[in-house]
Amino acid sequence: MKLKLCGLRRHEDIEMINEVMPDCVGFIFAPTRRYVSPTSVRELCRGLAAGIKKVGVFVNSPIGMLVATSKISGVDAVQLHGDETAEYIRALRKRFDGEIWKAVRVRKPEDIKKAEQLPVDMLLYDSFVPGEYGGTGKEINLGAIIAAGPKKPFYLAGGINAGNLDEILSIVQPYGIDISSGFEVDGYKSKDKLGEIMNKLKGRYR
Repeated sequence: MKLKLCGLRRHEDIEMINEVMPDCVGFIFAPTRRYVSPTSVRELCRGLAAGIKKVGVFVNSPIGMLVATSKISGVDAVQLHGDETAEYIRALRKRFDGEIWKAVRVRKPEDIKKAEQLPVDMLLYDSFVPGEYGGTGKEINLGAIIAAGPKKPFYLAGGINAGNLDEILSIVQPYGIDISSGFEVDGYKSKDKLGEIMNKLKGRYR
């Protein structure tokens, strides 16, 4: 199983990430409290260990802005976390050479079945909160995932932390998990919380 740690903003975050070596890290380019500028990401990634994939998270961004931000920041992949359509994705594919991921806020099994038709490299299933596009800490609707019976590999997000990790992974078997709020204390990444998660992942991770 793969691991993506998301919402990094500080050099301290990069230092703790290098100690655990996840497969991917995420940087938020959407206007939320976890936003980080593309130039800051470029600077942060100078200290990131080699081999960790850098994913830029966008919400309903104009394609030109997304491409420019990706170039400045140096991310390897983009994660579309808004209402982007198949047409948007095909247009983006012509201008961006990296991987394209699509996050889907799951309410019902049909959301997953529709998502699997999108022309993307990876899917990510997250919890649904009206008016929010992710990073809420709310647990995802696992029942909808089970009912849908996903045919394609996916990352699972949505309120994952050390306290519920065992239960979640006993119910569904994702290709990878994406954690952000699950290793935060008072809005900042916590080395202790991350350590708890990594202990839970022993024997599962990779």
